Amino acid sequence: MTKTVTRNELANAVHQQIGLSHNESAQLVASVLEEVSRSLEQGDSVKLSSFGTFSVHSKNERIGRNPKTGVEARISPRRVLSFRPSNLMKKRINPE
Repeated sequence: MTKTVTRNELANAVHQQIGLSHNESAQLVASVLEEVSRSLEQGDSVKLSSFGTFSVHSKNERIGRNPKTGVEARISPRRVLSFRPSNLMKKRINPE
């Protein structure tokens, strides 16, 4: 089973590696995530060197089909978030 890393675990890692207090570490993690979120809301891309790039793409309205019933349905226009890992991250996940 895979493990999910939480904000609290990220804050604990900052606390252990940098030595900030638990509260300062949690505030730092929250601030970084808030800034990433704010940039994405504005439509900007967020590139984290050696990690990857988060970007927002706009999708147009289209007609979809329910695969179970075959009934057509209108899919409204929306913005979607995508992540593209860096080559270094790809190599870390799939070492050769």
